[in-house]
Amino acid sequence: MKAHVSAILLGVRDMERTRRFYTEGLGWQVAQDYGVSVFFASDGGSPVGFYGRDGLAEQVGTSPQGSGFSGLVLTYVVRSETRVDEVMAEAEKAGATILKPAGPLPWGGYGGSFADLDGYIWSLGYSAQGENQPYAE
Repeated sequence: MKAHVSAILLGVRDMERTRRFYTEGLGWQVAQDYGVSVFFASDGGSPVGFYGRDGLAEQVGTSPQGSGFSGLVLTYVVRSETRVDEVMAEAEKAGATILKPAGPLPWGGYGGSFADLDGYIWSLGYSAQGENQPYAE
């Protein structure tokens, strides 16, 4: 197995609410809508999509029940502190819960984090050392 993620699929409770959060709130574009799942245009990275939580749990053979920190954090790297602040504001306006407001990070960068409407945690970060990272926005 290679160190590579082919796609990120989030199990969500309300398909339409999630679609509005990511499209209207964060400005993402839908690339494919299969009815039971939706994938967004990836802009060169791993595609991100969502699927009904119960159906996704059944598909992978687990229970859809559970709460608390799952141990999964989705990271989004940007090229400036200003962009961190902009994305955090977009997410909050769209209904995200700010978990850690943007500010200096212990390792020397700048970032913050929020949870989307289903509790998935997004960590935003900027580091002057990573300005040439091809995956940074």
